[in-house]
Amino acid sequence: MASRERISNILDEYKQGALSREQVIAELNPYEELGFAKIDHQRANRQGFPEVVYAEGKTVEQVVAIVQTLVRRNNSVLATRATKAMYDAVRESISEAVYHELARLIVVEKTPLPKDEERFVLVLTAGTSDLPVAEEAAITAEVMGNKVKRIYDVGVAGIQRLLAQQEWIETANVIIVAAGMEGALASVVGGMAAKPVVAVPTSVGYGANFGGLSALLGMLNSCAAGVAVVNIDNGFGAGRLASLINHMR
Repeated sequence: MASRERISNILDEYKQGALSREQVIAELNPYEELGFAKIDHQRANRQGFPEVVYAEGKTVEQVVAIVQTLVRRNNSVLATRATKAMYDAVRESISEAVYHELARLIVVEKTPLPKDEERFVLVLTAGTSDLPVAEEAAITAEVMGNKVKRIYDVGVAGIQRLLAQQEWIETANVIIVAAGMEGALASVVGGMAAKPVVAVPTSVGYGANFGGLSALLGMLNSCAAGVAVVNIDNGFGAGRLASLINHMR
């Protein structure tokens, strides 16, 4: 449902003639039907950010139609797991669209959300190969209105690289850790930090990594308290969770 504040604003706009009866009905409708998708326009009212598009598995035409529909009512739109072909098609009608190739994200920010400069999300990776997942997390958090600091390639194989980041670990408000192989970095950071750690297992590793399963199980079995784990390669989920935590007061 739309919030009481949003309903009040809609009624005021209707009384002032800024909205027609049909527009009011559309604004209060729980979703917009596209045939192949039902767009949840009230997501931002309920959760603070519009519905995010998971582009993988969709056609280029479907992604374009969904993004165009969301952009009409929202200042910020995010599409994950998007290809360059999808972006090129979106960009033809939405000039503000930006493509982050490494993270596979399409971002539209007509008016970026304000960021609290005093509270930031720290994103750490075990290795350079974890960057695509880490960048998905970092950019997601930024688009959702968070200051983000990135520190990459500080895995446990060279523990001195991580220990040199102690000041950043202590001053961050939330920490995202992306790691493949055995996923040990999340436990080490969890033992160093007095703040929430969001662990992202990545599918980086040789055969016994089982496509990220070994990192997932390692993180779930962490003996460090305060470590929460999202799904394998789910940078978006980590960025969203870190954003929610960082905005809490």
